[in-house]
Amino acid sequence: MSMREMRRVSAALALGALVALPACSKNDAGTGDTGMVGTADTGMAAGMGDPGLPAGPGAPLTDANIVYVLDQANVMDSAAGSIAASKGTGSEIREYGTQMMRDHHQLRQQGQDLAKKLNVTPAPPANDTSQAHFDKTMSMLNGATKGRDFDKAYIDHEVNAHKAVLEVATTAMNAAQNAELKNLIQKAAPLIQAHLDKAQAIQGRTQ
Repeated sequence: MSMREMRRVSAALALGALVALPACSKNDAGTGDTGMVGTADTGMAAGMGDPGLPAGPGAPLTDANIVYVLDQANVMDSAAGSIAASKGTGSEIREYGTQMMRDHHQLRQQGQDLAKKLNVTPAPPANDTSQAHFDKTMSMLNGATKGRDFDKAYIDHEVNAHKAVLEVATTAMNAAQNAELKNLIQKAAPLIQAHLDKAQAIQGRTQ
């Protein structure tokens, strides 16, 4: 994950930081820390699974922007996983939510550790909308009726979010100036792909 800044919303470009550890809620705000997926209106289509990560044309991302964005994505997915772990009806949904909580907590920690090592202060990209996207996603998941409706809403979100994060990973990899940041993103990508593959498999069984 192009890392110089991150904090809260969906997906996983916050590839800089990937037990079943309790999710660190967004600032410990009750939904579980999700690590990456900050939303910045820099080219990605808005949608339920769109973490708002910059993937299209716009101002070049700095390492600080990348770190921020990845952190947001981890926070989002961790928080969403926390909700699914308790609200999910199907065992696969609950187990997947627990995994997202764990993996993205770890990813986020890795990203924060690297940022500290590099003395990089996370900074949101221009037109960042990560807070609004986080709030919208949490409202959607909390408002979904427990049962089939929630399970479908959650897994659909995870599929869309991880697709978006993988696209952003490419952008972040190309934009990152620091070699260690590039390496962190490169190492996190296979895990994000595995998350997507698993989510798609579950999605196919819950339609």
